[in-house]
Amino acid sequence: MMQLLSVGISAGAAAALLFASVTSGALLSVPLFYLAPLPIMIAGLGWSHWVALVAALTGAIALGIIFGTVFLFAFLTGAGVPAWWLTYLGMLARPASANSHDRTLEWYPIGRLVVWAAILGALVVILAIPNFGTDAETFRAELREALSSILRIQSGATVEAPLNLPGLSKIDRLVNFLVNVIPPAAAVLATITNLFNLWLAARVVRFSGRLARPWPEVSAMRFPPWLTAALALAITLSFVDGIIGIVSGVVSASLLMAYGILGFAVLHAITQGTSARPFVLGGTYIAVLMIGWLILAVCLLGVLDTVIDLRTRVARKRGPPALS
Repeated sequence: MMQLLSVGISAGAAAALLFASVTSGALLSVPLFYLAPLPIMIAGLGWSHWVALVAALTGAIALGIIFGTVFLFAFLTGAGVPAWWLTYLGMLARPASANSHDRTLEWYPIGRLVVWAAILGALVVILAIPNFGTDAETFRAELREALSSILRIQSGATVEAPLNLPGLSKIDRLVNFLVNVIPPAAAVLATITNLFNLWLAARVVRFSGRLARPWPEVSAMRFPPWLTAALALAITLSFVDGIIGIVSGVVSASLLMAYGILGFAVLHAITQGTSARPFVLGGTYIAVLMIGWLILAVCLLGVLDTVIDLRTRVARKRGPPALS
């Protein structure tokens, strides 16, 4: 018991240090900040979700004592609770059959873990919205003012300069663009961060020999059918004026990112056994990295597979593998 408690406290202290590194203002602090959930996830996957919970609470309390309640709640919502919940689900298992002699376990599906990472990524951004305003106009005005101040400083302009100065017209256009882009982009980044930290934590724990769960086959992941309807509803509501449109845009972005990951899994599955596989996969990854909006085509592939089970259709058409 004391060993588990010490592991949780140590993991929480490490997570708090990574999270607090952003206060230094150094460029290196940015990636360290996004790695804050990693120690909590390692504790949860390697020991238990209770150890991860201790780590999350320890990190939050330490940051609250040193930096105040803002950091405490920011850590809990942005790192602590998502890390604990994902590791709890990741290690969730049940007997595969009713036979008491069968010790085979059915582990929580990897596809649903990706969905939860997207949901948590959206919730982090949604919970941060009231800090700028509870209605759309106030939110955009406060975010625009904050961005304008930052960009003025970067461009060498004075903070007191009015927004309509001719010399700042480019900054104004950039700010107006960022005000609309930042909320959904932040949700996408939070989703990617959740999944990257979970994958890295699992790799570390697996290397140490403490990972009880077998490594999942990512190319076989599935999403629940209702998620497609949820995505369609979120995209539709994102065109509505007001705070509902902003929140729906955040949810749409995070779910689309999840479908993008599913799309890559589908691509890996349907190209398996083909001679062109390295070129198709390599070309797709390079194209998405160079032209970001092409990820939408990969998202569409994920949606298509959820609706019509594309992988099964391709496998049926391809037939059984040839005997050597």
